[in-house]
Amino acid sequence: MSKPLIGVTTYVNPAAWGVWKMPAALLPAAYPALVQASGGLAAMLPPDSDAASARALVARLDGLVIAGGADIEPVRYGSEPDPRTGPPARDRDAWELPLVHAALEAGLPLLGICRGMQMLNVALGGTLVQHIDGHTGGVGVFGRHRVHPVPGTRYGDLAPEPTVVPTYHHQAVDRLADALITSAHADDGTVEAVELPGAAWVLGVQWHPEMGEDERVMRALIQAASGTRP
Repeated sequence: MSKPLIGVTTYVNPAAWGVWKMPAALLPAAYPALVQASGGLAAMLPPDSDAASARALVARLDGLVIAGGADIEPVRYGSEPDPRTGPPARDRDAWELPLVHAALEAGLPLLGICRGMQMLNVALGGTLVQHIDGHTGGVGVFGRHRVHPVPGTRYGDLAPEPTVVPTYHHQAVDRLADALITSAHADDGTVEAVELPGAAWVLGVQWHPEMGEDERVMRALIQAASGTRP
């Protein structure tokens, strides 16, 4: 059986390398490395134009990862911006929202990482806490903290024991979208993983599995994506 093709959304930022200095579609190398180590083929997905492009792309993928990155613009979930909310990445917002919807409509296996989990929640009608204070793992810094799985969920079956995960927390789920359920939380109650019940494999995690050694989440996505291939 051929390896499943996993698309990973990218940042778009000013960058410099060699003699070049210009805007670039960027993705930390740890993302494709984790996809590859888990048995998949990685494809970078820079922002594109519209919902039709999203549907056309989803039709060619076996799985999708919505990567971490900048804060989602609060207007996307009906809020005024908090002074501590970062500059919006409107090109990513405009691309990833229809991409999530296209993946859900097609039943494509989907993993949201950090911003990606938040985007999944926003796409389905949820809201975000724009800045969390006093979080157990630290706020606005790279760190590690423990997450507790919810028994009986997809993530709970995948990782039944409390696990220490690599994190960079600044925002979090506020009102959970009606279609989603919580599948892990931190010691202080912060929502750390969400999922869509049903046959489709849809999971979001607030932490950064690409920065750690635990491949279970990505391997589960790859396994689900392998089931979409002939």
